[in-house]
Amino acid sequence: MNLPASHAHAQMNARRAAFVWSALALAALAVFIAALMLGSVTISPARAVLALLHLPGHAAAAGGTGDVAGEIVRTLRLPRAVAGFSCGALLALAGALLQVLLRNPLAEPYVLGVSGGAAAFAVAALFAGCAWWLVDVASFGGAMLSVALVLGLARREFWRGEPQEASPRLLLTGVVVATGWGAVVTLLIALAPDDRLRGIVFWLTGDLNGAANPWPALVALAVALGVSVPAAPQLNVLLRGDALAASLGVPATRLRLRIYVVASLAAAASVTTAGTIGFVGLVVPHALRLVLGNDQRMLVPASALAGGVAVMGADLVARTIIAPAQLPVGVVTALVGVPVFLWMLLGRRR
Repeated sequence: MNLPASHAHAQMNARRAAFVWSALALAALAVFIAALMLGSVTISPARAVLALLHLPGHAAAAGGTGDVAGEIVRTLRLPRAVAGFSCGALLALAGALLQVLLRNPLAEPYVLGVSGGAAAFAVAALFAGCAWWLVDVASFGGAMLSVALVLGLARREFWRGEPQEASPRLLLTGVVVATGWGAVVTLLIALAPDDRLRGIVFWLTGDLNGAANPWPALVALAVALGVSVPAAPQLNVLLRGDALAASLGVPATRLRLRIYVVASLAAAASVTTAGTIGFVGLVVPHALRLVLGNDQRMLVPASALAGGVAVMGADLVARTIIAPAQLPVGVVTALVGVPVFLWMLLGRRR
């Protein structure tokens, strides 16, 4: 008995998604282990695992240097790897959600001004010589202020139930707000003393060197996935138009508002942890869409996994390619993201 064509197609898509998810999970594990092993000091896989688990006998396995290896793994490389995965996953998830919200495959997390507000307040804190925890607080506060500002300016379309007008209003408002924050950042850089410029530049280009506490970003990722994954079937309906969504009982206005808030909070958590890391939220969902199609049930979790792998891998390259010196991770994502995205665009055009 032959299965209906639609059923067979759904099964084929499910198998493809399972394969992609499995491949991404294995890649994440491999990059995570490499991130614990590699750096200015190379640690063997056995030593890294023993040090990570803090098991008795890791000192002997390390040939008498187990304490040093343990400190390197637990206090330096583990937080950095977790932060890289969390921030990449948050950015890619936010990008996938915003591309649904704006119905534009070129949308990305920073288009709504979230990073601009975070950058302006973080640079102000760095300019004032504040401690790192105050820089993080200022960054998150600036991101939330920018989110509230953009949402407040586009509130009429949301509350009046005019979602067809909400997306372009959000996009235009976000671009204008981001431009304003950019002017503030430029002014602060021009006034900043020379001894603080390096820290400011590294933060603006994305830097995981100071990510000693990655757990808030990991919690934010769990919350964002917990909200967005169950809503994936409704996102598929929303992509087909507001009329169909209304006929199927999908509350388009409330769903758009939820997507905007979740995507903005995800981007804010990432920017607060690692600064502004570009191209991840744009390239990763776009590339996965070419492989998996536009089914959000498959695309949303795959984007989170792939984004985490991308930033964790980029940070590994950033801290090993010219070791013991380090590059900002945002430099690596941009150098890779630009040619990859152009290749995808040219490939689709052909």
